[in-house]
Amino acid sequence: MNAPRAVPARRLVDLFLDMIVAERGAADNTRQAYRRDLGDYVEFLAGRAQGPLDADSNSIRAWLTDIEKRGLKATSAARRLSSVRQFHKFLYVENRRGDDPAMVIEGPRRGQRLPKTLGVDDVMRLLTVSADGVDDATRPPGERMRAARMNCLLEILYATGLRVSELVSLPLRGATSGEAMLFIKGKGGRERLVPMSQPAITAIARYREARKKFAGVGETAWLFPADSESGHITRQAFARDLKLVAAMAGIDSRLISPHVLRHAFASHLLQNGADLRVVQELLGHADVSTTQIYTHVLDERVRAMVRDLHPLGDEA
Repeated sequence: MNAPRAVPARRLVDLFLDMIVAERGAADNTRQAYRRDLGDYVEFLAGRAQGPLDADSNSIRAWLTDIEKRGLKATSAARRLSSVRQFHKFLYVENRRGDDPAMVIEGPRRGQRLPKTLGVDDVMRLLTVSADGVDDATRPPGERMRAARMNCLLEILYATGLRVSELVSLPLRGATSGEAMLFIKGKGGRERLVPMSQPAITAIARYREARKKFAGVGETAWLFPADSESGHITRQAFARDLKLVAAMAGIDSRLISPHVLRHAFASHLLQNGADLRVVQELLGHADVSTTQIYTHVLDERVRAMVRDLHPLGDEA
């Protein structure tokens, strides 16, 4: 009787990638990132005349040493190891092999990089400057519309913490005047509802009114249409305009981006007592570990509570 044919390493990788798409709703970019990471790992094993089914812990350690010699940063090495860990866990769960050699591997040490953010005063100044001239009837309709659009973008972003890709591609029908919630289809096709602040609701109504009075905007499916391939304002155009508004608000434009405002949304919520799981849901993170970059905010809050509420807090 013929022995069963060994499954090629690339086929095992393809099976894993099919799983993360089917079971986790992984986006194409995520799938391609896993493919690159695992392709590097499989190629290294092949150089040692091994494959994923017979690699052991020493094989994985040797691969980590190799990518370190290639000058890969600790953060990139940690991401690649995470891919390999998930791959070997998949092979074990699917009974492709009887053990998981990646389980005992320690990742490269890396310092936690805290996200850039803005203080509440900075954000308020940014919003105020962006609204300047929106209600000035002496300005041309095109100028008023563009000012209203920028203010609307910023109010929504700070009110919801949307990813910039989610923000610029908001559909017109999903942001009707007075609507208290936004329906978002985010990364990996995951859907969520995010509540709107009253200033954001007002900004949307004002922007839609300004749009009606500007002949340059025709029928469109997008809340923020533009003459681009996608049909809506691009991430790059919004980021560029944001830096201009920041400069007018006296904020160093090098310190600001749409993602910084997303971080400000999360940080300010946590500072004011929001639960980490709630913030995870609002940000659209699939795993709370992603949201845990904000634990420094929670640590500060806990220290402040002990200082202010404990009977001996002042003496600590």
